Amino acid sequence: MKAAVLSRVGGPLTVEEVPTPSPKTGEVLVRVTACGVCHTDLHVVKGEVKFPVPCVLGHEVSGVVAALGPGVSGLETGEPVVGCFIMPCGACAYCARGRDDLCETFFALNRLRGVLYDGESRLRRGDGSPLAMYSMAGLAEYAVVPATAVFPAPGHLPLADCAILGCAVMTAYGAVKNQAQVGPAETVAVVGVGGVGSNAIQLARVFGAAEVIAVDVRDDKLEAARALGATRVVNAAREDPVAGVMALTGGRGADVAIEALGRPETVVQAFMMTRDGGRTVVIGIAAGQATAAIEITRLVRRGIRLAGSYGCRVRTDMPEVLRLAAGGQIDVSRPITRRYRLEDADRAYQALARGEIVGRAIVVME
Repeated sequence: MKAAVLSRVGGPLTVEEVPTPSPKTGEVLVRVTACGVCHTDLHVVKGEVKFPVPCVLGHEVSGVVAALGPGVSGLETGEPVVGCFIMPCGACAYCARGRDDLCETFFALNRLRGVLYDGESRLRRGDGSPLAMYSMAGLAEYAVVPATAVFPAPGHLPLADCAILGCAVMTAYGAVKNQAQVGPAETVAVVGVGGVGSNAIQLARVFGAAEVIAVDVRDDKLEAARALGATRVVNAAREDPVAGVMALTGGRGADVAIEALGRPETVVQAFMMTRDGGRTVVIGIAAGQATAAIEITRLVRRGIRLAGSYGCRVRTDMPEVLRLAAGGQIDVSRPITRRYRLEDADRAYQALARGEIVGRAIVVME
């Protein structure tokens, strides 16, 4: 099969012919239809998030079941599916408590070592040397995914577009539902309306938010945010974003502020635009060990709840995410503004690094 390989930190993604992998017990081989282009992958390319190389990136996929490993039930060969970037082991202490978004096996083995749960990668180069897997290593024609992270795709939706359900949408869902606990008539500010932030806007409206304020530095992204349900916008390149949100909320601030960039300054801005007693939720992954200077007295005196959110609770939340998409409450196609071939994967990430992509880009296997 073909796979886009990152051979060195800072290097390009180059397409190579590598052996097609096989699933082991509890795993699914997916013939990839599409893979999302996510900023977290870009952090790995730049060396801002440590990960072994050489590797295959890509953690947001849709495709068709090509083969089932031993012990897998509930799926059939030829069935269209979505793969989630968090791949729960199903057995660790966090998975047992229903917090598989914190699966310690996933973080210890896949995120740190680039392997699956027997301690081995499923990917090799032609010479037999291993390739690390970032999640399921979806920037390839085939991917092996633990069955705990594979779900039937809504049959009437474009399968390629359903790829974004496995990261951009599920990450936004976890933030809006579990950590922000957005409720009817609330005001939500979303800081950074890229691939994840744009879906946080959709989901805030699904959960009943009366006002959703989109904050970004580009007018084209803000216009796209309006099309997804934002009721107000603030261009942070032309005005102070905190002052802008305060003005739109009568000086009160937002009930919920969701930060979707992972930058110290935008985390502080989200915190400062949160009303007394409100919730600030951070979902953007930062470069390296970046820190944000939160005003402690304001946090305490104003009773603000500050929380991080990393995806959703896969086994319990994804069925609801898929139901919302199937029912049209989440639009999987509108956030996608660019489509690339696998051979152009490096060009896709270069465009992402330059901030050129509005919403989400996907790599489509053809």
